[in-house]
Amino acid sequence: MPPLLVLHLVVLSWAFTAVLGKLVTLPALDMVVWRTALATAGFFAIAAVLRAPLRVGVRSLASLLGVGALLGLHWVLFFLSGRLATASVSLAALPTVLLWTSLIEPLCNGTRRWSALELGVGVFIVGAVWAIYGFEPGHWLGFTVGIASALLAALYSVANKQIVKLYHFATLSAWQLAGACAVSWALLPVAGGSLRPETPDASDFGWLLLFAFGCTVLPYAAFVYVLRRVSLFAINLVYNLEPLYGIGLAALVFGEQERMTPGFYLGATVLVAAVLAVPLLQRAGAGKLQPPADDPGEPGPTARHRGD
Repeated sequence: MPPLLVLHLVVLSWAFTAVLGKLVTLPALDMVVWRTALATAGFFAIAAVLRAPLRVGVRSLASLLGVGALLGLHWVLFFLSGRLATASVSLAALPTVLLWTSLIEPLCNGTRRWSALELGVGVFIVGAVWAIYGFEPGHWLGFTVGIASALLAALYSVANKQIVKLYHFATLSAWQLAGACAVSWALLPVAGGSLRPETPDASDFGWLLLFAFGCTVLPYAAFVYVLRRVSLFAINLVYNLEPLYGIGLAALVFGEQERMTPGFYLGATVLVAAVLAVPLLQRAGAGKLQPPADDPGEPGPTARHRGD
C-alpha cells in the first residue's frame, strides 16, 4: 500500500475517535480507562514480539509515565468536550494545538524561538475561536473544554519530542499508555465516585476494542512506518486534515445531531485553513533560501503527533 495512502488512513482513524467517543455510552473517564488499558496491553504485546526493551531506569520510567499522563488527561477532556457539546465542536478546538505549541515550545526548548509566522497564524486562530464562541453560545462549555484539551495535547507534544528518539516506539508507547491509564484510573474516585471503571456491555466493548486497536495501536505502528517513508512536510500537511475528516465523519454518522450554524463552519474552516497554511508558508520561505528538501528522514521536531 502506498505510504501516503497509509498516512491518510492513519489520520482518518484518529479523526474517527471523536465519533467513537460519542458512540460509546460509558462516561468519558471510564471510556479512557478502558481504551488505555487495552492499548497498553496491545503495545506490551508488540514490544514482546519485536523484542523491544521494556526495562528502563527509574528516571526514564517516571518521564515516560508522566508524559503519558498528559496524553491521558488530553483524551479525557477531548471526549468530555464531545459529550458536553458535539463531536464537531471538540474537533474544531483541535487546531488551537498549533497556537499553544508555538507559545509553549520556546519556553521549554532554548534552541527554538517564537516564530513570527506561527504567531501571525495564531492571530487568525484566535479570531476564528472568538467567532465560534459568538455563533455557538450554547456550546461554549464544550468548546472551552476542547481548547483545554488542545493545551494538554500541546504540552504532550512538546514533552514527547524531547524523548521520542530515545526509545523504541513500542517501549515508548507501552509505558506512555500505561501512564495515561494510571492517571485516568486515579481520577475515577474523584470524578466518578468509584474505584474501578464501569463495566461495558457487549456493544460498548466492541467499540472499545476498535478504539484501542483500530484507532490507537495499529495506527501508531503504521505512523512509524510512514515516518520513515514520507517527508515531514507531507506528514504535517495531511495530519492537519484531522479536524476536517472528523467533522465530515461526525456529520455522516450522526446527521442532524451534528448540524451546526453556518458561522461555526466558517470559523472551523478558518481554523483548519490557518493550520494547513503553516507548512505551506514554511516550505515557501525555505525555498527562497535553498532548494526544497523532501527526504523522508526520521521522526523530527516538526512531526507533531497528538496520539489520538
